[in-house]
Amino acid sequence: MHILVATDADHVVSSVTDALSGPDTSFTICREGRLISDLVAERTPDRVVLDLQIGSKGGMAVTMDLRLDESSGALPTVKVLMLLDRQADVHLARRSAADAYLVKPFTPLALKKAVRDVLNPPVAESIEEEVPVAG
Repeated sequence: MHILVATDADHVVSSVTDALSGPDTSFTICREGRLISDLVAERTPDRVVLDLQIGSKGGMAVTMDLRLDESSGALPTVKVLMLLDRQADVHLARRSAADAYLVKPFTPLALKKAVRDVLNPPVAESIEEEVPVAG
């Protein structure tokens, strides 16, 4: 699995790479939001983990750029997990079409689950009513 981690904070890089490292996992670290589309074009990651602030460009703008490039066919579809600074930022993740979000601080277990769920969302059970058959 290849993960693109985009943040300008060293502690976020450490938290993400420590929690998600494994024998079959590689990382690309990006500290400038303007470069993310180029990195996705060069090597499509399985997942993108975006901090809310990435150098001179925020995670919301980066996600919106990725979605626009995907819709035009310029980039492949990538799954985006946005790391938020506070619960009030949830609307930013939703508005930008991030696949998932996680509010900091987070535990390594919560991050692993969020990253796993981005690619394989849990199946929601639905309850269907029985429709009476006329007869």
